[in-house]
Amino acid sequence: MATESQSTVDAQGAREQVQEKAQQAAEVARSRLQDQVDQRSTQVGEQVSSSAHALRSTAERLREEGQDGPAKAAEQIAGRAEQVGSYLSESDADRILHDVEDFARRQPLAVVGIGLVAGFAASRFLKASSRSRYERRAGGDFEPPRRIASPAGGDTAPAAPADPAPVPGAPLSPPSVPSGTS
Repeated sequence: MATESQSTVDAQGAREQVQEKAQQAAEVARSRLQDQVDQRSTQVGEQVSSSAHALRSTAERLREEGQDGPAKAAEQIAGRAEQVGSYLSESDADRILHDVEDFARRQPLAVVGIGLVAGFAASRFLKASSRSRYERRAGGDFEPPRRIASPAGGDTAPAAPADPAPVPGAPLSPPSVPSGTS
């Protein structure tokens, strides 16, 4: 009996140690993730602020050329960009995450829309880069299927290959049909 209770105590101690190590590892990972988000958001904020400065310069040149409408629009965009840039530069990971969560709660349809746009953009990127991936995989012999134009002008379906490959075991020419009645 004493050995059973001792092994139970040992198992509980081992379980507690594993849980403690897992919590420590999770905390280290969370801390590293927060540091990365902080660094990246600061970098993006600085880039956005730099772009806003360039946009303000463009607005000044447009004003000098007498194009007040486009200059005003460029200044408004530059002002928004400066706000976003300073927010990203000054905010930490917790604040950014909190603000994103609040936005998602207030505007769930906007979040769905953003997700759809991001998914569409990702699919277009993958489609655009598919040719080079297939060429690398096939050793450069890849020829994408040709498309037939529809009457409306859009692509419809892949065209049939000009010379279809023979099917193994199939005759190379159609069988001869006797010309006469039996």
